[in-house]
Amino acid sequence: MNKEDSLEKQILSSTYIYQGKIIKLRQDKVKLPDGKETVREIVEHPGAVVILALTDDKKVVMIRQFREPANEVLWELPAGTVEEGEDLVRCAKRELEEETGYYPRKIKKLVSFFSTPGFCNERLTLFLAEDLEQRSKNEDADEFIQVELIKPNEALKLVRENIIKDAKTIIGILYFVSCTS
Repeated sequence: MNKEDSLEKQILSSTYIYQGKIIKLRQDKVKLPDGKETVREIVEHPGAVVILALTDDKKVVMIRQFREPANEVLWELPAGTVEEGEDLVRCAKRELEEETGYYPRKIKKLVSFFSTPGFCNERLTLFLAEDLEQRSKNEDADEFIQVELIKPNEALKLVRENIIKDAKTIIGILYFVSCTS
């Protein structure tokens, strides 16, 4: 038995408590490695993409929008939920264009990560988008987004000053800056 086997749990039963448009809430009864049983609540999410888009003059394309759960306007990298059966690259291109009006002619996957693995299975994939073509924004009807272009070092400063508070954006900026400096 390897070390990871001693950490794994056995799922005894699963029950869906809620199934919404984007997320599902599942309750699992699990057997712990020590033999005890407990209940875990898990939010199922189809996954999402995050796009760090750079203009020709090397500015980061960011968005600002009001987020209900945070109850404030947040600085974010463009991002969005992967639709059923959708390719991640196609999703990243679609989301970037919808939210900002920029379409990437060059796009590269950088890294994947979990948003909050303590209760949610959402996996985010960060992309670098370059060689941008300016098109029209096509926001969803319930989205009100302001596009901002800032230099990477300015974005890093906003992270340090706790002005950027969104985890996927912080990860994207820190990943990009650490790989390019």
